[in-house]
Amino acid sequence: MERRTQVRGGWRGDMCNARFVGTELCAPSRGTLHPRATPVTSPFALLQEILVGKYGEGSKLIYELQDQGGELLALRYDLTVPFARYLAMNKITSMKRYHVAKVYRRDNPATTRGRYREFYQCDFDIAGQFDPMIPDAECLKIVHEILSDLQLGDFVIKVNDRRILDGMFAVCGVPDSKFRTICSSVDKLDKMPWEEVRSEMVGEKGLSPEAADRIGEYVQLHGGLDLIERLLQDPKLSQNKLAKEGLGDMKLLFEYLTLFGITGKISFDLSLARGLDYYTGVIFEAVLLQQDNEHGEEPVGVGSVAGGGRYDGLVGMFDPKGRKVPCVGVSIGIERIFSILEQRLEASEEKVRTTETQVLVASAQKKLLEERLKLISELWDAGIKAEMLYKKNPKLLNQLQYCEDTGIPLVAIVGEQELKDGVVKLRIVATREEVWPVAWWGWLCDPSAQLKPAPDPVVFPAASVTPQFLVPYRFLES
Repeated sequence: MERRTQVRGGWRGDMCNARFVGTELCAPSRGTLHPRATPVTSPFALLQEILVGKYGEGSKLIYELQDQGGELLALRYDLTVPFARYLAMNKITSMKRYHVAKVYRRDNPATTRGRYREFYQCDFDIAGQFDPMIPDAECLKIVHEILSDLQLGDFVIKVNDRRILDGMFAVCGVPDSKFRTICSSVDKLDKMPWEEVRSEMVGEKGLSPEAADRIGEYVQLHGGLDLIERLLQDPKLSQNKLAKEGLGDMKLLFEYLTLFGITGKISFDLSLARGLDYYTGVIFEAVLLQQDNEHGEEPVGVGSVAGGGRYDGLVGMFDPKGRKVPCVGVSIGIERIFSILEQRLEASEEKVRTTETQVLVASAQKKLLEERLKLISELWDAGIKAEMLYKKNPKLLNQLQYCEDTGIPLVAIVGEQELKDGVVKLRIVATREEVWPVAWWGWLCDPSAQLKPAPDPVVFPAASVTPQFLVPYRFLES
């Protein structure tokens, strides 16, 4: 039993430590999740037996390894199974966590759709025994917050329940042994038309045409509370215990989502299946809606950008005594989101800012390296994100061009005349306007503050650029 949870072969194990809070890989996700959960990491390579059998047909995409000692290892396929192993190994029964890390899948890459073999995911999970649908509703709320903050465009979050699916399969005449494989076929409905999915069910998986047609009547339904109420009165589904339980919880979930004010973006969709074997209850998937845009570029098709669900039995698979810990979680597809943002920026011809630097310290003449080093040191000591070119005598034009290329918004210019006058010039790179120092420092402390052009050539005492100068200022009104 030890081998079911142990990290083998000298790999670094799981870690739960506040020092990982500073991860900057996906700021909108981290900003939403940081106050809500504890960061947890996991090893990128585990024993194959930990991963195999958890992902349905996705198991064929697992990267299998063999180390020099002959142990059979695999690269992690997702962040959920390693988290379940972590809970079982440490006997944790209640936890909220998030994790941003790479996962690996032996898939066919499609870079324009954000599909890679090595890519980042951002996961948020709630583990523990709680009243029904409250943690599930928070997960959906988090997905809504992140996608809204990212301003990717219109989106919909599809929800369903594995119990409803299993009940639907049962009343449609699907044999128990074919539930999971038929579920995998239904999961392809977002990529294939119903006719092709039906053909796969009947031709490849041996389902009767009559059962497939009955499934087709259900999986084309989607809606909200009204659909849930209608299905609760369905003469077949209402007689199935699993389906009735799932529909009851789905109704409760929609009541909570109504209180959160997000039902406008939620769709109860019976075609949603999620092919992973470990889901046991509510499942959900966020999809961006194709739409025309002002720049006229082709729609960016990247599939779903987030997904998740409830997996109440997964932790028990790794516990020596089979003790279960109910869990629900969501995974944000960071690479897919980046693909959308990159293509939209490229189509709009907007420049991508490649640095967080707030100001470049520049010189207007030669032999001013010492002055630049003194000024940038004081800025660094004051917590300002400053940068300079690593040349003794860079040309001013090259320094300004560097700002434009990298998106640095401000440049502080030191020149011979400025040194004589005891001043420093500050310029907005985009407009070439020069600004008041108070407005500059206000912007450095709060980027939302407005920068005001100065009425005269900008000067302020170089001596004022000290930590003592960094006292709170009232920002100039725009």
